[in-house]
Amino acid sequence: MAFPPAAQIMVLELLLCLSFGCAAALKPTCLSAQLTKPGDYILGGLFPMLNSTLTALITHVTPVCSHCRLYVDGLIWALGMKFAIDQINNSTSLLPGVKLGYDMYDTCFEPAVTLQPSLLFLTQNSTTGIGVLCNYSDYQPRVMAVIGPYMSSLCLLTAKLFGFFWIPQVSYGATSEKLSNTELYPTFYRAVPSDKSLVEAVVLLLTKLGWNWIAVIGSDDEYGRGAQEQFLNTAENHSICIAFEGIIPTDLADPNAKHYLEYTINLINITQVNIIVLFSHSLSAQALLEHSIRMGLSKRVWIGTETWLLSDIATSIPNIQSIGIVLGFIVKTSPVPGFQDYVAHLFTSVEQEDFCQESRELNQHLSPDTLGTRCRQCDHVSLQAVLPSLSRAQVEPVHVAVYSVAHALHRALGCTQHECPRAPIRPWQLLQFLDTFPFEANGQQFRFDQSHGISSGYKLIFWSWENDTLQYLFVGDYGESLYINESQMELHTKDFKPTAECFKQCKPGQVRQTKGFHHCCYDCTDCSHRYFADSSTCTPCLQHQWSPARSTRCYDRSERYLFWTEPLTIALLTLMSITMSLACLAAVLFLKNLETPLVQASGGKLSLFALLTLLLLCLSCCLYIGKPSSNICMIQPMVYVLCLSACFSTFFIKSLEITLVTEFPHCAPTFLHWLTQRRAWLLVALCLLPECLICLGYLYLGPDYLVVDYKSLPTEVLLLCNTESWFAFALMHGYNSCLGSACFLCTFMVQTSAKKYNFARGITFAFLIYFIVFIFFVAVFVTLKTILRSVAQIGTTLVISLGILVTYYIPKCYIIVLKPHLNTVDYFQNSIEEEPEDSSTRDNNPDPPSPAPQ
Repeated sequence: MAFPPAAQIMVLELLLCLSFGCAAALKPTCLSAQLTKPGDYILGGLFPMLNSTLTALITHVTPVCSHCRLYVDGLIWALGMKFAIDQINNSTSLLPGVKLGYDMYDTCFEPAVTLQPSLLFLTQNSTTGIGVLCNYSDYQPRVMAVIGPYMSSLCLLTAKLFGFFWIPQVSYGATSEKLSNTELYPTFYRAVPSDKSLVEAVVLLLTKLGWNWIAVIGSDDEYGRGAQEQFLNTAENHSICIAFEGIIPTDLADPNAKHYLEYTINLINITQVNIIVLFSHSLSAQALLEHSIRMGLSKRVWIGTETWLLSDIATSIPNIQSIGIVLGFIVKTSPVPGFQDYVAHLFTSVEQEDFCQESRELNQHLSPDTLGTRCRQCDHVSLQAVLPSLSRAQVEPVHVAVYSVAHALHRALGCTQHECPRAPIRPWQLLQFLDTFPFEANGQQFRFDQSHGISSGYKLIFWSWENDTLQYLFVGDYGESLYINESQMELHTKDFKPTAECFKQCKPGQVRQTKGFHHCCYDCTDCSHRYFADSSTCTPCLQHQWSPARSTRCYDRSERYLFWTEPLTIALLTLMSITMSLACLAAVLFLKNLETPLVQASGGKLSLFALLTLLLLCLSCCLYIGKPSSNICMIQPMVYVLCLSACFSTFFIKSLEITLVTEFPHCAPTFLHWLTQRRAWLLVALCLLPECLICLGYLYLGPDYLVVDYKSLPTEVLLLCNTESWFAFALMHGYNSCLGSACFLCTFMVQTSAKKYNFARGITFAFLIYFIVFIFFVAVFVTLKTILRSVAQIGTTLVISLGILVTYYIPKCYIIVLKPHLNTVDYFQNSIEEEPEDSSTRDNNPDPPSPAPQ
């Protein structure tokens, strides 16, 4: 025999319930029958008594909840409504003589399940039909008002439905800010504050504890998304950085739900965020926390709300104490006196057959077309299963919601403290009294504000574990301001010290460097040199300015060149003075002994000219000291090469003379007169002419120019001369090198008798020094781009000058001053004449004449 699909599902559900031990009591009770009661005016109730997912049936069968677990908090809230109505019915001052009835149904946290009783509430009294009218002012639905439901997403669905029929609806748990829009939801009220107040409390908590780098996670429903959006807007105004925003699924049967949860936990690990604000209902929070424990997430600070903080679903997770620190806000409520005793008595009564039979007979007066049993598992629940949640359940919002409707009905009926007329009242007539008048409940005064909510404030609770037993510590509260008793909170333990400082106040000269996923999270970074901190960026200084690292302003650069007063310059000037003094001394000695054989053999007046050029060459060193200009840069190389060429040309004449006498003695008498007397000056001029032409070419090709260098030095602007044409540079110095090479080649192999003075040796060593210095000069000059280039030029000039003086002129000065007896015609007259190899050669080749005095 085949069973229909609906019957098969019912059988499977029954087997599941039996297998998972859903029946806490061995003998069924009639607790489910207590969820309805007749009366003069009926209040509808929507409570999440079963915590389950919906089984979708593509048939005409009524949707059922496929999971059999009882949601204890929802059952306690339903009993809280029953308790409040029983209190009102027994009151002599509130609705005297009038009996309120109630009709409560399970929402199962599902919209489809919630819609069924909601539509039933809209049916006309004593019928199953909903009137379709143009004017509902005289419409009398089955209920006078509706208490619930709990979730914001369900309230958004039912609020428009009840609002269309102008039926008051008072929720005891919906906090979405969207429901504060009284134009869209004119008949919706709530006995709890909105998410706006909750978010403000959380933000103040984070600010007070100095936590400004956090993650915010919301469940994928109206409550989670709405609270998360509200939090993001508020946190931005309080300099709180959001490391990331996460959404966790509410449909845990979705195959991708596990992936989303693992992805969220991985993000927590990647960002290394320690503070997590979780806006979620208990089931989604349970799934996230279970995955956190399974994946080994290290301890964190979890900030939650009463939707999961007080839920036994979250607290019953195995090893839940390993997740770290848990704290958060719950609506500030007071215990409802007598409620726990009432529940205990009720559980005792529903086990008695007489009480149950009386309840069934009483409920038969209600219309038989109701939806049947309202909570199938409630008949299998014992008092022991309810007691742990009974002590912490937030029952007062339900109590306040019922009393708000009762007081509005009291005023609408025109009741006195002693009696109430039983007049026909339409639901919409209660609205004006809900809006304008305060009411009393649980010994306190309450009043709905302009957004139809009650601003009762919040309590800050802290999870404290002692011997694996959870205790809820009240460590603060939030009303108009936030108060925290930090001494009661163990925020730092041996193995966990939460830090959540994403940024700090940057010091002068520092800017913010963004990190993480959002611009508000940053590190403070020092601005490097040449940059200064300008607002939130490191701004480069202008070209003529500089700044040290971590500076807030720029400074004008000082000019850098070879100053007259710096020690290196003084040392060079000292060396220049010594060199010039030696040149002047040699010139004076040569001038005073101009007619002596030594001076005449050395070149006579040509030697004085060479000393003068050396003196000018030394003076040219002053061109490299002090602030340069374009004209000075242009003159420097020309003065150097021309003075050196003039000096070298005199040595070239002397070298040719030595070559003729030593290598070509037969030709010497013919050509020596071209190297002596006035013709020698003509040769000097001819030698100097090519260098002059090269200098003109240098001016044409591109003279050296002044460079203002802002890059080489960090705090100064470097002024130096730069070479425009390296070709012209090579020609100018190359010509002098050619002259020097000719002099060196003409003299380095010359041998002279020990009885005669060797002029060739001095020229050879002078130009050997020149070549060595010049090679180093070129290498240094090409690579250096600082003031050391000027130092290299001065040093090269002075060393070459000293080399010529020391190797060629100082020895002759030594003879003039200290050995004047050698300054004779016999010693110097044939000094450059090579001695004959033997007597026969001397007889056949008479000595050539000595150079004529000049």
